Amino acid sequence: MIALLTRDLRLGVRAGGGFGLGLAFFLIVTVLVPFSIGPESALLARIAPGILWLGALLACLLSLDRILTLDWEDGSLDLLATAPLPMEGIVSIKALAHWITTGLPLVLVAPALGVLLNLPGPGYLWVTVSLLLGTPALSVIGTFGAALTVGIKRGGLLLSLLVLPLYVPTLIFGAEVARRGAAGLEVVTPLTLLAGITFGVIALLPFASAAVLRINLR
Repeated sequence: MIALLTRDLRLGVRAGGGFGLGLAFFLIVTVLVPFSIGPESALLARIAPGILWLGALLACLLSLDRILTLDWEDGSLDLLATAPLPMEGIVSIKALAHWITTGLPLVLVAPALGVLLNLPGPGYLWVTVSLLLGTPALSVIGTFGAALTVGIKRGGLLLSLLVLPLYVPTLIFGAEVARRGAAGLEVVTPLTLLAGITFGVIALLPFASAAVLRINLR
């Protein structure tokens, strides 16, 4: 498992799909929003949590098609299917590798980019907490979508269309945690719901992803 995780981390960095591209897109979104809205500090402060969450979600989308496509193209996926490691473990490792190369860097840079959006002081902590808790769900859901579309030529658009509706609950509660935290309001309810979504998809979707991959590999 460690060898597979190390291999996927190297592919995520070298293939240009995760680390650099996601961070660049996240930076572009947070830089362009103030230009499009104007220098209204109060408005930027109010929408900053939602913009940061939306930017992180879209940045995660950019590299989803590479989670399984590279292994499909070079035949590694067929070899992994015959390995002693269960398919559920394989897709879980790939989701973890995607989160480390894409989700975790977004969590780390979000507070710095919040400065560009005039994020209120209390919001920095809660934006980080909500992204740290919510981005693993984005990677796991994205891996499920990648399993559904693996082997389809130019399936990137289809993958986005399939995954985006599944991302909506995570986006809603993640942005709500950040918004309430920035405003100094109670965050227990949305934070609990966000945690429930994340732990639920981590527990269930690897089995669904593995089942879909077994069907596609027949």
